[in-house]
Amino acid sequence: MGIDVGAVRAETPAVAEVVHLNNAGSSLSPVPVVEAVVEHVRLEARLGGYEAAERAEAAVEGFYTGVARMVGARPEEIAFVESATRAWELAFGSVAFRAGDRVLTTTSEYPSNALGMVKAARERGVRVQVVEDDACGVMDLEALERELDRGGVRVVAVNHMPTHNGLVNPVERIGALCRGAGALFLLDACQSVGQWDLDVERLGCDVLTATGRKFLRGPRGTGFLYARAGAGLGEPPVVDVASAHWEGQGYRVREDARRFESFERSVAGQIGLGVAAGYAVDVGLAAIQERVGALADYARERLSQVDGVRVLDRGAVRSGIVTFAVEGASAERVHAGLGRSGVHVSVARVWNQVWERDPVVDEAVRASVHYYNTEEEVETLVRLVKER
Repeated sequence: MGIDVGAVRAETPAVAEVVHLNNAGSSLSPVPVVEAVVEHVRLEARLGGYEAAERAEAAVEGFYTGVARMVGARPEEIAFVESATRAWELAFGSVAFRAGDRVLTTTSEYPSNALGMVKAARERGVRVQVVEDDACGVMDLEALERELDRGGVRVVAVNHMPTHNGLVNPVERIGALCRGAGALFLLDACQSVGQWDLDVERLGCDVLTATGRKFLRGPRGTGFLYARAGAGLGEPPVVDVASAHWEGQGYRVREDARRFESFERSVAGQIGLGVAAGYAVDVGLAAIQERVGALADYARERLSQVDGVRVLDRGAVRSGIVTFAVEGASAERVHAGLGRSGVHVSVARVWNQVWERDPVVDEAVRASVHYYNTEEEVETLVRLVKER
C-alpha cells in the first residue's frame, strides 16, 4: 500500500512554509508527536514533574512497546536514552574487553563512535581494525569474513547508513557472518530507523542504536537502545538508581535493557518518541522505505542532469541521503543560498569521514528526503541549484 502524502503533509504544518530536505539532520515532527510532548510538559507545569510522570505511566510504557514493535524486538530489550551516540557509548562500554581483543569497523564509521573505539584502544588494549571497502564502497564482506576467521574479534561495529554519501552497508549479511563467528554485532542505525523497514532478527544484530530526531521524526534529545537478551553485554559503564538496585553494601544491575537508562530523563521526550515510533508503523515502514528510495533516486537523476553538478553517492543500494558538489561554489555557499530561498539542506564535511577521504571533495551539499516530501520540492531544489 502507498502513502497518503497529502494526509501526512497535513499533519506536518511546516511544509507550507519550507522545503525541508534535511531529514538526516533533524526531521519535521508530525502533529501527534508535537501534541504528545506539549501535553506532557503542560501536565508537568500543572502537577509537578514526579506527579505528571505517575499520571503518564501508561504512555511511558507505550514507548517500550511501540519501539519494540517497530524493530521486531521485545519491550524488555529496549532502553530510552538521549541520543544514538549515548546509546552506542553505553553498549560499547559494557563489553568486557580483554587486552588484545579486536574490534572491526568500517571506513565510513561515525566520528563519535570512532572516538569510543580509539579510547578503548588506549585504555583497554583493544585493537581497532578498519575493514576495507568493496568496489561499491560498502564494507567488503569477503574481507570481513577473512578477519573473522582469523579469530580474536570481540565486536563488529558498523553503521547501517553513513551520514555523508548515500550508501547502505549490507548489514544483514554482516549480521549472519558475526553470528557464525560468535562476534557481537553493534549496529548504529541512527540514519536508517524511520526511513527503512528494520527487524533486529533479520538484521542479526546484538545491539542497535538510534536517535529520535532524524528520520523517525521524534523530539530532539531522544534516542533508544536495543540490546538483545542473552547477547552477553556486561555492566553499563555508569549505573544509578534506575539501572541498579542496592543490596546491602553493594548493588545488583537490572537484567533487562533498562539497565542502560538513567533516572533523570525527559519524560515528555520519551512519550513523544514512543508516539513517533507508532506513527511510523502506522504509515507503513515498507511503504516509507519505498517512497524515500524513489524520491532520492529521482533527486539524484535530476541533479546529475544539471551542468557543473556532481552527485557523490556510492553503493549499489542507496539511502534517502543525497550528496552533491557544485562546480565553482562551496557547499557552504550553496547551503546558505538554498536556505535564503526556504530550502533546508546541510553540509557534509570531511570530519564526518574519519577513516575515509574523498580525494577531490572536502565537503558536499547533503539533501535528505523523506516520505512527506514531494517531487515538486525536489524540482525546487534542482531549479535553485541551476540558478546558483
